[in-house]
Amino acid sequence: MSKPLAGARLSDRQRLSWLRLIRTQNVGPASFRDLINRFGSAEVALEMLPELMISGGAIRVARIPSIAEAEAELEAARRADARFVGIGEPDYPALLKNMDHPPPLLAVKGEGAVFRLPAVAIVGARNASLAGIKMARMLATDLGRDGYAIISGLARGIDTSAHQGSLSTGTIGVLAGGLDLPYPPENAGLCDEIVERGGAIISEMPFGWQPRAQDFPRRNRLVAGAAVGLVVVEAAQRSGSLISARLAGEMGRLVFAVPGSPLDPRAAGTNGLLKDGATLVTEAADIHRAIAPLTGLRAPELPPFEDPPDFSATPPPGENDRARVTEALGPTPVAIDEIIRHTGLHPAQVFMVLLELDLAGRLERHAGGNVSLVFAEG
Repeated sequence: MSKPLAGARLSDRQRLSWLRLIRTQNVGPASFRDLINRFGSAEVALEMLPELMISGGAIRVARIPSIAEAEAELEAARRADARFVGIGEPDYPALLKNMDHPPPLLAVKGEGAVFRLPAVAIVGARNASLAGIKMARMLATDLGRDGYAIISGLARGIDTSAHQGSLSTGTIGVLAGGLDLPYPPENAGLCDEIVERGGAIISEMPFGWQPRAQDFPRRNRLVAGAAVGLVVVEAAQRSGSLISARLAGEMGRLVFAVPGSPLDPRAAGTNGLLKDGATLVTEAADIHRAIAPLTGLRAPELPPFEDPPDFSATPPPGENDRARVTEALGPTPVAIDEIIRHTGLHPAQVFMVLLELDLAGRLERHAGGNVSLVFAEG
């Protein structure tokens, strides 16, 4: 079987190939899915990558991780009592499957049962006030008693308090780096306690990966995507928590905010969210009342991968076709349907050109399936 059916488990061979494919430079969640849909398996996709990258205009072909390197990462996961979970498998967080471009593989440490609870994200300032810390812990404790898992990013301040308040009822920590490199380092003990008490730690990054500044928005995306709603307790005007709130809103998640003093800069972001329509929160009941009606409904699950489209009646794109698609793109995101209408090409040809551009590092994916061209600076 080349692709897992929903609820089925990957074979060891599939898991190895999936890991090699997603660890290849310029292969992100969207291009991974396109490659599997086009070629039917990660193994075949790996063979086709060099040709696709060259067709997309890559100056040099990106290096593909070797089988030995992928096996070493799988072994690192086993030594850490962790595992890699694929998007079609039972232990994959349910809500993540329905966000834009979900990660095809997640490194997971802990119990998969916590993913079956409806989750609420609680995020906020690292330099939180004592009142904010107390509020985050209280919300997490009360929501945990109501049957919710609490998800956050394991940062100092509000995140740490939210995890601590829900240790006994189920909490999920999302790391910006590898599972073996908790950040900040002082929360390594908290990570262990989360796992020991029935929660889980997850990451889409490789083992041994030291988190960089650009990795934290990716982590925030997972925090927002895995939750029914997201609560911001304290946040300055320009902060990662507001990025999480924006991402949650784009994904159709409920956004909540705890009001604060106009004199405290740590409340400027939360008060701004309230002005923009976020639900005001002073107690856990405010969140529960809004979310409870949603948790009784099961969101329609998209299949993790579609059947490969039939390309037999459609010729592969030629150089003129590639030029037409590239000319239709610019720095402003556009819908793929618009590109198809504008170029008059068959949808399969357009999708193939976009995949080639993506693998060559020349395409940027945006929310809602929109795309734009990456222009080199200078």
